[in-house]
Amino acid sequence: MMKPTKRPAKTSLPVPLKTRIGRLLVAALTAVGIAAGSTAAPATAAVPAPTAGSLQQYDISATYVSGLSSGGFMANQLHVAHSEVFQGAGIFSAGPYDCAQNNLNTALYACMDTFQARKTPAQLAQLTRDRAAAGKLDPVANLTGDRVWLFHGTNDTTVKQPVNDDLAAYYRDLGTDVVYNSTSASGHAWVSPIGPNACTSTSSPYVNNCGGDPVKEMLTHLLGGVKPASSAALTGKLVQFDQSAYTPGGSPSAISMGKEGFAYVPRSCQSGASCKLMVTLHGCYQYFGLVGNALMDKAYLNEYADTNDLIVLYPQATTMTGNPRGCWDWWGYKSADYAQKSGPQMTAVMNMAAALGAGDSTGTPSLPAPTGLAVTATTATSVSLAWNAVSGAASYDVYRNGTKANASPITAGTAFTDSGLAAGTSYGYTVAALDAAGAAGARSATATATTTGTAPVCVTASNYAHTQAGRAHQLGGYTYANGSEQNLGLWNVMVTSTLKETSPGYWVKC
Repeated sequence: MMKPTKRPAKTSLPVPLKTRIGRLLVAALTAVGIAAGSTAAPATAAVPAPTAGSLQQYDISATYVSGLSSGGFMANQLHVAHSEVFQGAGIFSAGPYDCAQNNLNTALYACMDTFQARKTPAQLAQLTRDRAAAGKLDPVANLTGDRVWLFHGTNDTTVKQPVNDDLAAYYRDLGTDVVYNSTSASGHAWVSPIGPNACTSTSSPYVNNCGGDPVKEMLTHLLGGVKPASSAALTGKLVQFDQSAYTPGGSPSAISMGKEGFAYVPRSCQSGASCKLMVTLHGCYQYFGLVGNALMDKAYLNEYADTNDLIVLYPQATTMTGNPRGCWDWWGYKSADYAQKSGPQMTAVMNMAAALGAGDSTGTPSLPAPTGLAVTATTATSVSLAWNAVSGAASYDVYRNGTKANASPITAGTAFTDSGLAAGTSYGYTVAALDAAGAAGARSATATATTTGTAPVCVTASNYAHTQAGRAHQLGGYTYANGSEQNLGLWNVMVTSTLKETSPGYWVKC
């Protein structure tokens, strides 16, 4: 549950200063999705029309992440938390890792504007090391030498330049190779040669044209060089997939994510070429339900994807209570673990990336993807699956929402029953064949199953009451959900949380 907005104490200010502060706060609130704003009709996109389907496994040689504003904060979180998977990041206008410290006021007044003090880049780098040592993030050593490209425009007053400067300092503290473009006249936006907005604009759909090609700059630094962008019609396909197959618990809306996600797959990648993956995260007010294909069409990534064997994944956030403008969670509106590997949105995006082949260090899979994966039965707590045998397979692994569901390789036949599930919940499954040495082949197409019965009921109570009822426990004055170990906040009767039991004894935030 998002903390309520706290108003600064009233003071007597000269009218011009009041006006200036008011304008600054409007800009700041816009980026985190608090202030009211005009909405835009979905844009008409030149990107190929979406084709309904599921995410398929490809030969992914390297994985990168990029984003704007809230998507930039999220891109940084993903890069830092999953540095074993991501080789670099490209970020338009955002601050350093966990700048907000799970506090909305800090996000607004310290990590976008600079009215309040914030943790220094060195302090946040140490926080990163501490969390990595505790297993909440991948080892920090993975970041050494990673390429990072940062961008901030001189007319961008939404996330102030000192905050962006902190992101550059933070990354350099951790040994990354940083290129920082801070001289453009851009407003708060993604910037591309085909952006529909004027360079200095800060308005929907937040894609500006400043006369140059920052996307080429970004990709050149991250990938080590790129071929020119395609000037012809795009030849790849835009896959529209159901994000519920990849979100924890199977409900995207419960974690402020949209039902649909998208992936642009060039023809070469479809034909088996070794490809790279770029995960691209939109900003607030920029999600598909509000601006349609605007970012996917105008970001100028697909044009480079066609000529550089690059798959582009476009996950989608959306609105919910506490997040009315569809921002990614970088201040804790949904989960206190938002910046860690266990964060629900982090988990969902990583599941999508894994479904495309990210994190597979074995190179081209030795075995083909199993075919015919189908749901053969469901109960309130289980899903039964079957698939066709793969020649040369010694065993199989089954993945639920991108995470392996079987405790040991399946050697007896081509069927599996996944148990201990939540009633009335959707799950996405894939299966991969393993050879005699245990090397996994390509994963199958996704099969979606929904357990029978009624979805778990959300229970709202004080943290003290949750512990008394056996839904949570306390440690060191804080409350943790039983099973999931999610931090619910202070252990007292004044702090309330909402929980649901997704399997016996396993409680998670609603």
